[in-house]
Amino acid sequence: MNNDLFKYAIALTGGIATGKSTVCNLLKLHGFLTIDADKIAHKLLDQNSSKIALMFGDEYVEDGKVLRKKLGKIIFSNEENKLKLEALLHPLIKDEIEKESRVFEEQKKPYFIDIPLFFEKMNYPISKSLVVYTPKEIQIQRLMQRDNITEEEALLKISNQMDIEEKKSMADLIIDNSSNLKNLQNEVERVIKEIL
Repeated sequence: MNNDLFKYAIALTGGIATGKSTVCNLLKLHGFLTIDADKIAHKLLDQNSSKIALMFGDEYVEDGKVLRKKLGKIIFSNEENKLKLEALLHPLIKDEIEKESRVFEEQKKPYFIDIPLFFEKMNYPISKSLVVYTPKEIQIQRLMQRDNITEEEALLKISNQMDIEEKKSMADLIIDNSSNLKNLQNEVERVIKEIL
């Protein structure tokens, strides 16, 4: 493993529905390069759809595409399934992130890698982290709205991750997304000044 690999990388993380994607889009507008671990995961899921069908059953795959919502139901509620899926996907995701990272490192300027489980898994030797923060009650509301789910389902999804307050305490940089978009834009601009 080449230690120069993540020299300019900043891990962008947070909780589910705290606004990571929105922050990523705002950073892109400011000209920052970003790598999205979730997007990579979705791509790899489909590329490995035959393995998913073998592991979990044909009903989770349709026309070579993994039915993510359906698969999610048996992943979030079952630790063994979750670990099985992670064992397949995480090494592949890591390879892909390292590949994209090599290209970005050549620019010799900060870029962001959106890794939802950065603190949980500690798979990446990235020295700087940015947490997109929202208090838990707002997080629950946003998740219920976004995925059209009950409070109980939202809490189950959130409980699969480290508590957002704990992530906040571990972060080098924090973007507070507990208010509106205008406020979020100001937060992003403030953090960019800190980085540069």
